[in-house]
Amino acid sequence: MKKGFVSIYIILVILAQLVSSCDGLDENYATGSNYTLRFSSDTLSFDTIFSTVGSTTKQFMVYNNFDKPLNIQSIELTGGEKTGFRINVDGLKGTTFENVEVRAKDSMFVFVEVTVNPNGADQPLLIEDSVIFTTNGVRQAVKLQAYGQDVVLCKGGTIFNSDTLLSAKRPYLVYDSLVVSQNVTVTVEKGARFYLHDKATILVHGTLIAQGKQSAPILFRGDRLDNLLNNLPYNLIPAQWGGIYFSSQSFDNIMDHVIVSNGTSGLTFDKSTPEKSKLLISNSQITNTDGYLLSSINCNIEAYNCEFSNAGDGVTLLIGGRYNFTHCTLANYFSFGARTIPTLILSNNLTDKEAKVILYPLLQANFQNSIIDGNLSGELALYSQEGSSSNEFNYRFTNCLIKSKEETNANFTGTLWGTSPSYRLSGEAGDYRYDFRPDSVSIVKGKADRTIAQKYPTDRNGVSRLTDSDGPDIGAYEYVRETN
Repeated sequence: MKKGFVSIYIILVILAQLVSSCDGLDENYATGSNYTLRFSSDTLSFDTIFSTVGSTTKQFMVYNNFDKPLNIQSIELTGGEKTGFRINVDGLKGTTFENVEVRAKDSMFVFVEVTVNPNGADQPLLIEDSVIFTTNGVRQAVKLQAYGQDVVLCKGGTIFNSDTLLSAKRPYLVYDSLVVSQNVTVTVEKGARFYLHDKATILVHGTLIAQGKQSAPILFRGDRLDNLLNNLPYNLIPAQWGGIYFSSQSFDNIMDHVIVSNGTSGLTFDKSTPEKSKLLISNSQITNTDGYLLSSINCNIEAYNCEFSNAGDGVTLLIGGRYNFTHCTLANYFSFGARTIPTLILSNNLTDKEAKVILYPLLQANFQNSIIDGNLSGELALYSQEGSSSNEFNYRFTNCLIKSKEETNANFTGTLWGTSPSYRLSGEAGDYRYDFRPDSVSIVKGKADRTIAQKYPTDRNGVSRLTDSDGPDIGAYEYVRETN
């Protein structure tokens, strides 16, 4: 019995030694001041963070490039919880960590989040902190940076029941809806910014007056300010919020130097009357939506110097009513899925849910010095109810470029058919950015009607249309020589 006990004891000792030799790496740590860590970045920066709203999670990597394990004596978030930063080290939350092991030729993640407290300032303020790593007596730091922005928080549904002026001092963060009641006018100061959360909408029953200027446009966009990918910011991704809807009772809306981007839809107009102005929109950009950029039923809309670009459905759907588009660029190079709907649709009828065809006379649809373009072979669709008179389907294109099969009738004058103009930046593979200004060889250069252009002497960017010896250009933008 004694021999068996001794044998078992010896076996247990050997096993313990083997386990120790495999698992007890602390005896083999690399020591000396030359054994330090490497980081994927020396600074981790966040985009602007709205106060009281937590950021997305970012991370950096910690590398051990040596053939021996490293023992990190301490990891410390220097500001603790005061700055609003939070860290997670290899799956553990906290502000300080001790004796963290990184195996030979291995790495670990450090995840970082931040929530910024209100600071009482109108402009963004820089928030900084550091994560300090101490290894073999050597201190190394990764800096953390974020800009904190106080906002006007609109949550629980915000309804304007009296005339209101919305200041541009701080941005508006809209979580659900902004509603302008009937017979109420909401005026937006130049430079105001509206960041809308997922599915948030703006509903106008009354009147919206949004008049920015070139140096201080009014902005409506989603509230994600970070990037989905390194080269793909969320602002280029459609369907980040709902859209702006104008009810049948809404009239006399004005948008000037306004940018509306990355919604599910852009501007949607319920069926109304063409006898009163629904919207005057100028010097504006409506872009990058999942549905229609602008859709209207029996309304009165005037647009000039506007870019309507990139939609999962058509860019513009006009059913009945009165419309005037001058020096506009309607272009659809949607990058987030295949599309089949043309850029521009004109119709004088609508089929309802009961399959009944309702006639809405298209009293006027004038397009002058404008581009209708996209990556389909035909970007113009004309749908007239059989038996309609010319007064019920009245449209005219003057000195326009239309990417479509040529129409030979008196409704088209000075038209460039079947081709796309060349642009400054046209979203090459892997790049979702577009610049619809004409380049040096664009076919639209000098092809606009000068008499019409004289009524709109500057383009959307404030560039003169009347000083070029070749004449004004078709579209919302004049050619400008590129400078290095």
